Amino acid sequence: MPQQIGFIGLGDQGGPMAHRIVDGGFPLMLWARRPESLEPYRDTAATYAASVADLGASCDIVGLCVFADKDVEQMVSELLPAMRPGSVILIHSTASPDLCARLAGEGSARGIAVLDAPVSGGNARAANGELAVMVGGDPAAFERVQPVLATFAKKVVRLGEAGAGQTAKLINNAVVTIHFATALAFFDVGEKMGLDRTALAEVLSSGSAQSFGIQQMAGATPEILGFVLPRLDKDVQLMLNALYAAGLGDTCAAQQSRRGAEDFTAYAAGR
Repeated sequence: MPQQIGFIGLGDQGGPMAHRIVDGGFPLMLWARRPESLEPYRDTAATYAASVADLGASCDIVGLCVFADKDVEQMVSELLPAMRPGSVILIHSTASPDLCARLAGEGSARGIAVLDAPVSGGNARAANGELAVMVGGDPAAFERVQPVLATFAKKVVRLGEAGAGQTAKLINNAVVTIHFATALAFFDVGEKMGLDRTALAEVLSSGSAQSFGIQQMAGATPEILGFVLPRLDKDVQLMLNALYAAGLGDTCAAQQSRRGAEDFTAYAAGR
């Protein structure tokens, strides 16, 4: 029988991930705080759980794509007592490496593998099955979940033990924040020097300056920036916390992360 998959966190990125799983032929069970979050799945084969515990008791693999550490911790605390030994929890959220390592230890004590498996790429790449997944945790569990991850990911890499996937994701998002801030800064000066923003974006996207930051910030509206800002701000703070915990708070990486977040906030507010 195919493994029963559960999923919690049907937001901007988690929503299309869940769709890719059920469209890929896996039995999928969903739980959401808000009933309206389930509406996009009414015409699919997905089923719905009455509670987090009910979902955990019914599923072999559960993916979480919730927002913050406290949300991750709450969901895992409700899932672990309900899930069977041999089950797997995938933390797709961007969260603290230390939290994920601790939850992996708690899961191991119950015979349940908890893998940190944060994703990168955004809504469109999730819908197209082109995400990158950075995994930390048990190698055997990592191999077991490969077919599920393949429904929404183009690149899946295990980086080490529990917490390693989150460390890679925090580095990724710190670099992205710096790129976003740099792109906004140069679009701003380009306009002040008389260049059309759209034309400048077109040529930069085709030349040696091409980057994800240029592409994303070229047409960034206040609404887009308002959506992105709290997420990157959270992730950069997690990165700084991890760097300080590792005794690396005075490194160039820490300084650039901090400056990138400050600059992005300033330019986003100006737009």
